[in-house]
Amino acid sequence: MNQTYALTAVAVVVVITVLVGALGLRISRTTSDFYVASRTVGPRLNAAAISGEYLSAASFLGVAGLVLLQGPEMLWYPVGYTAGYVVLLVLVAAPLRRSGAYTLPDFAEARLESLVVRRIAVLFVVGVGWLYLLPQLQGAGLTLEVLTGAPHWVGGLVVAFVVTVAVAAGGMRSVTFVQAFQYWLKLTALLVPAFFLLAAWAGDGAPRATFDAPAVFREHTSVTVAEDVRLSVAQPLTVTVTGQVDGRGYVSAPLTLAAGEHAVRAHARLEFAADTPVPDTRTQARPGVSTWSVPMSGGLREYRLYATYGLILATFLGTMGLPHVAVRFYTSPDGRTARRTTLVVLALVGVFYLLPPVYGALGRIYAPELALTGDADAAVLVLPERMLGGLLGDLLGALLAGGAFAAFLSTASGLTMAVAGVLHQDVLPARGVRSFRSAAVVAIAVPLAGSVAATQVPVADAVGLAFAVSASSFCPLLVLGIWWRGLTPPGAVAGLVTGGGAALSAVLATRADLAPPGWLHTLLAWPAAWSVPLGFLTMVVVSLATRSRIPAGTAATLARLHLPEVVAGERAGGPR
Repeated sequence: MNQTYALTAVAVVVVITVLVGALGLRISRTTSDFYVASRTVGPRLNAAAISGEYLSAASFLGVAGLVLLQGPEMLWYPVGYTAGYVVLLVLVAAPLRRSGAYTLPDFAEARLESLVVRRIAVLFVVGVGWLYLLPQLQGAGLTLEVLTGAPHWVGGLVVAFVVTVAVAAGGMRSVTFVQAFQYWLKLTALLVPAFFLLAAWAGDGAPRATFDAPAVFREHTSVTVAEDVRLSVAQPLTVTVTGQVDGRGYVSAPLTLAAGEHAVRAHARLEFAADTPVPDTRTQARPGVSTWSVPMSGGLREYRLYATYGLILATFLGTMGLPHVAVRFYTSPDGRTARRTTLVVLALVGVFYLLPPVYGALGRIYAPELALTGDADAAVLVLPERMLGGLLGDLLGALLAGGAFAAFLSTASGLTMAVAGVLHQDVLPARGVRSFRSAAVVAIAVPLAGSVAATQVPVADAVGLAFAVSASSFCPLLVLGIWWRGLTPPGAVAGLVTGGGAALSAVLATRADLAPPGWLHTLLAWPAAWSVPLGFLTMVVVSLATRSRIPAGTAATLARLHLPEVVAGERAGGPR
């Protein structure tokens, strides 16, 4: 990829983002402007902004990498991410807007009339937000490192600076315009190159293979592995090795790998002949750990079904509790507009997710070595040069690089906005616009430090963890808080701590390699299948045991959540 073109594209995206953020400085005046754009965002603009912040690095780069690694079985990932908005539309969108809250802790306090519930909700909003911000900053660092060879921390620092300017300048008004622009940029960045790549593929005289066929090297290929890995070989395979394989060192020596698994040390170079099948891989340093590209634990196929359902449940139910998604519905003028916004989001997100699998499928044909180097997420960025070359390949590659950077910026902006709002209201002592800007700096600084310290956390691994924690904590709180009058403050606290705490503890245990291989590791690596029911059950049981603690204003609150705004206003004695 031409570095000059790619850096120019990234610079243009950054400059436009800063300029749009500066526009918000001129039109944002009140605290309501900063928090929820004074609740005046129409459904089309709001839907584009929601789609822009939701479609993160995991969507722009990660889905293609999944398909490259695993083939068509990975297509359920975008299905899960999109379907989460169906649940949001049916159960949450309109009542959440009618609550009149600014943040999820606001909703929790208003519904349950409890400061304790609010404080617990604050902890989970900040935790989920920072957990989701971390991979955005790491992905930006990886992208600039690939494009320019810059240190890993540079990309994260650039994103942190730009996001802080956009959020601090105009709050939600700035972020809304930034994210809407970035959605259309990301869609264009994938759509335009896809036409040229598919045309090149159609004109390629190479034999066609079925989509689910094993990936093969089209030509003689040399691969240097970045870390210790285990190669799984279905049948004997001859390669030329420089480095250490199965504990023995080789220097440009031919080696026939028997069927089964083989340990390859970091920095070993493997040379594969043309038409050689690409071996399956998994990291050796953390055996049995499920990653974004391996929807099972322990490398054991009998656990695949459970792990798949665990992640699907997390994506279906975690969407409604993501702080940067929930806060955007507060910007709608009313509940009806919030529902219309969700319908438009479904269309925009659905169209977008048609494109990444195309890049993944082409990557299996033209860049299969990425499966061995650990750079499968880079398939989107390298395909134009690999398939087209020349000026056209450089220009399309630059467009994709700009789109990838827009993905980091848009999601990081939304998350920073959501976390800053909570920090401003509940943590920092001062109030007002200046305090909000200080909160924005804190909101991005903590995950930035984490991205520098923990460079080896897989991007989508952290995204999956955020979804699991959100599904296990805020999903029960929102669904029961909106649809069940029997929810009590003790029940809400117990459910948040038990469900969300169990999910967070489980994923941290797997990240720290504390769980032994086998079923226990699988249960902890994909906790949503049991932590979500645990959160719901705990809230219900404890609430039934504390019926005397049902808030006095529950009936009026539920009426406000479910009745149209005009009727609710009349019931409350408002203008007729």
